[in-house]
Amino acid sequence: MRIIQIPLLRDNYGYLIVCEKTNRAAVVDPSEAEPVLRRVEKEKVALTAILNTHHHRDHTGGNPGLLEQGPLQVYGHVADMGRIPGLTHPLNDGDEVRVGQLVGKVLFIPGHTRGHVAYLFENQLFCGDTLFTAGCGRLFEGTAEQMHESLSRLMKLPADTLVYCGHEYTEKNLQFALTIEPGNRKVSERLQKVRGLRAQGLATVPSTMAEERETNPFLRWESREIQENLRRAHPTMDCNPVSVFAKVRELKDRF
Repeated sequence: MRIIQIPLLRDNYGYLIVCEKTNRAAVVDPSEAEPVLRRVEKEKVALTAILNTHHHRDHTGGNPGLLEQGPLQVYGHVADMGRIPGLTHPLNDGDEVRVGQLVGKVLFIPGHTRGHVAYLFENQLFCGDTLFTAGCGRLFEGTAEQMHESLSRLMKLPADTLVYCGHEYTEKNLQFALTIEPGNRKVSERLQKVRGLRAQGLATVPSTMAEERETNPFLRWESREIQENLRRAHPTMDCNPVSVFAKVRELKDRF
């Protein structure tokens, strides 16, 4: 398996997943068609499928242009029927998708939207806007409880799972993380590393699940420092995991 990252729009990423045995490929979340088509031509692969994580236009905007070039299998959650352009294969949790000889597992992870999925190929997770590097998506259609459950599920993946998310948001996410957990040395170290990469115009994605558990404030609802800082500012709040997550999400929305 080969993964090719494609910068799209202002800060989106799409990904070509290539089966090296068959030279077949799928694209995850094509925001726009032309950059994907150029990369497909450059890599000399046969594009056979689109894997959409959710219906937002900055993840599906390229579907029509890609479909103009020929028929493709288009995957997305069943709740996004009528919302994902060209959807041919509505998915449910636990379904499988195939790219050549590669097999990916579908994880239903609502919260950002009601029909959000991730695709897990071996140890490589394509999670759209549910989990970001050092962040998570806004709650546009779901609840804090749903997003907490979805993130909890992703946290159970092995530490070496590679996290391929939909946007280049890492630097700003880590800046926010330091406002609620300033004593976390690993956050400071990661921010320094990320700033160095961005100064060179390099991507900060993928990360690993181990790194996210240590530095992503939306996964750190058990952090005593975060709980104490939140309670100091909001003395009456309950520090159960969902309430901590919800307050962190609220603070980030205003950051």
